[in-house]
Amino acid sequence: MTSSLHSPAARVGATGADVTATVRYFAGAKAAAGTAAEAVTLPAGTTVADLVAAVAADHGEALARVLAACSLLLDGLAVHERGVELPDGATVDVLPPFAGG
Repeated sequence: MTSSLHSPAARVGATGADVTATVRYFAGAKAAAGTAAEAVTLPAGTTVADLVAAVAADHGEALARVLAACSLLLDGLAVHERGVELPDGATVDVLPPFAGG
């Protein structure tokens, strides 16, 4: 699935170019999204927070609730600030809290 985030384009200062990211879902996030992975295309200048908002809007309330509790990895590194700009070709892993021992 390819998603598009048109309305925030002016807010993020898009230049007309797009970035495409692969979003990979694990555990409860995978169940809520109904897929293990998807490619999402958004305007250049989009942040990780914008990406999260776009996939939540595309998949509905169940995924939005899961995303609120998830940790994210951007190209294998923990995302501590969701305001970081999303580079073209990025991989974002959505990791729900894990329990067990």
